[in-house]
Amino acid sequence: MSEASNYRTFSEHPDVAEMRERYERVTASSGAIVIDGLVLLTGAWLAISPWIVHFNASAPSVMINNLILGVMVSVIGLGLTWSPARMYRLSWAMAAIGVWVIIAPFVTMQWNAGVVWNNVVTGAVTLLLGLAAVGMLFTSGRTGSRSGGRSSMSERQR
Repeated sequence: MSEASNYRTFSEHPDVAEMRERYERVTASSGAIVIDGLVLLTGAWLAISPWIVHFNASAPSVMINNLILGVMVSVIGLGLTWSPARMYRLSWAMAAIGVWVIIAPFVTMQWNAGVVWNNVVTGAVTLLLGLAAVGMLFTSGRTGSRSGGRSSMSERQR
């Protein structure tokens, strides 16, 4: 049986180096550093906001929702800082979490003004940060070369 690849291991493939270089470009920019920090702070706020805005007793379902999702967003923020090559794809999940945080008070029928305002603002910030992280990932692929960040066949064979 013949081998499907000329490379002994995946790490020898030339596209691996290009992918690593792309992720390093994304994470080395000052915009990425700002987004990572803001994601971490937004997640922390989402987790502790029921106790600061004082709706932990009046809206327990939203309190549990905010605590769990806040921890998740914080973990995504830490992951974006520690292992961005693996975590930037989770930015879509962060955008989805932001949408859920916005609609959660309406789904759970918690009409307290503090709950609604807190979740709408925090959810919008989470959604925008998730979209900004996804946007950074897409634009980094387009800035590399004219072919959208991919090397030509002749460059691969060298």
